[in-house]
Amino acid sequence: MIDDTVVYIDGTKLLADANKYSFVWRKSIEHFEPRLDAKAEVFFQDLVSDGTIGIDIVNQPDIMKQLEAVNVELVKQVEKLDQAIATEEVKSGGSVNKRRRRQLKKYTHLLQNDLIPRKQCYQEAYALFGDRNSYSKTDPDATFMRMKEDPMMNGQLKPGYNVQIATQHQFVLYYDVNQRPTDQRTLIPFLKKIDRYFVYIVADAGYGSEPNFDHVMKVCFSIPLIPYTMYLKELSRRYRKDMSKRQNWLHEETLDRYTDHHGIHFHYKTEYDREDKAGNKRHFIAYQAEQRDDPEGYYWSTAPAGRLRQISVNPHWEAQKTFIRSQLDDEEAKAIFAQRKIEDEPVFSHLKADLKFVRVSIRGLSAVTNEVGIALMAGNLGKIAKMTAQLLELMAKLIRWQFCLCTQKSKQLLQTPANEKRPNIPEIIWVFDRFYFEAENYVLAS
Repeated sequence: MIDDTVVYIDGTKLLADANKYSFVWRKSIEHFEPRLDAKAEVFFQDLVSDGTIGIDIVNQPDIMKQLEAVNVELVKQVEKLDQAIATEEVKSGGSVNKRRRRQLKKYTHLLQNDLIPRKQCYQEAYALFGDRNSYSKTDPDATFMRMKEDPMMNGQLKPGYNVQIATQHQFVLYYDVNQRPTDQRTLIPFLKKIDRYFVYIVADAGYGSEPNFDHVMKVCFSIPLIPYTMYLKELSRRYRKDMSKRQNWLHEETLDRYTDHHGIHFHYKTEYDREDKAGNKRHFIAYQAEQRDDPEGYYWSTAPAGRLRQISVNPHWEAQKTFIRSQLDDEEAKAIFAQRKIEDEPVFSHLKADLKFVRVSIRGLSAVTNEVGIALMAGNLGKIAKMTAQLLELMAKLIRWQFCLCTQKSKQLLQTPANEKRPNIPEIIWVFDRFYFEAENYVLAS
């Protein structure tokens, strides 16, 4: 039932076993940590100016080590004052050492209860963030995402996991659980876990990007049937007739220039590279409008700020888009892509609607991955059970497969060392039979 022709990839989000108000945001940490550092710097300057500590104590590589060094020095001074106060006599006007100790204790209280704990909290938060923008206090591996289930209709973010599956004939062949709220950057890590090569890799427009297309074609050696984000919009009549769009301009390859609908020519100016947040580099070519002296030409060739208009073109991305359009226009590929809606969505509907698996029951990425795998395996087994009830030839193939498995395991048992525990193969096969066929009143002939 499974071949190497095509694999369908899609994702869904599952709620984590975490409180929905236990969020920690990266932007909040990035906003408050500089304030804490500035407060610590002012505190150090005050201690150095009044002679409480030396300048050498705050010469540490980072703020955290400076705070710890200052705290150690102040604690030592407080201990010395405790010893001096224990042996001194009562004086009129009060003790100078006691006033000094009171002031130092105020400093140590600020360090031990405010500056140091907050700085440690910020450092731990950055370690938990990784490349994410949020995490949950009750399940640090969970990321806050926008879920389809939004009963309050306010777009509230909830802690969850993004589950990716690769299916064929509604059987889940591969799966992955990750912490990214969007699908675009999950495709490459997911494809690296797939150990087979498929002719076509099919997914929706949420996976369409320049790095993803490169990985599918150059690493997986497959044809991506993945629309890019603007694919459907570019097919509309309104978009194709909108001459203000650069894609509809006249491009003369021999002269390497673009001409807009006002007759303004854009000539080659320079080339540059741009790096996105994920670290992917994209190569662009900049074209600049020609200088026009006539009033109408000057108006259309200059920007409101007075400089000449410019456009940027990514040739590699444009070539990829042309290739994707040609593939999606092919009749055979179009029929394969049309199957996407009836491949992945029924699996998710069975998982969430039939098995009621919309929220995980354990915490941690590795544990959640195991739980999701068991749920997806249950869906595969349930589908096989239904098919064997309808197709008797499939049941006969499964029975023959059982005997082949039993024979293979028996050969392995003969080579098993005597000191190792041997599995009870007949019992395993009996449980296998009962699990699959007892509900259908099927009994082995033996």
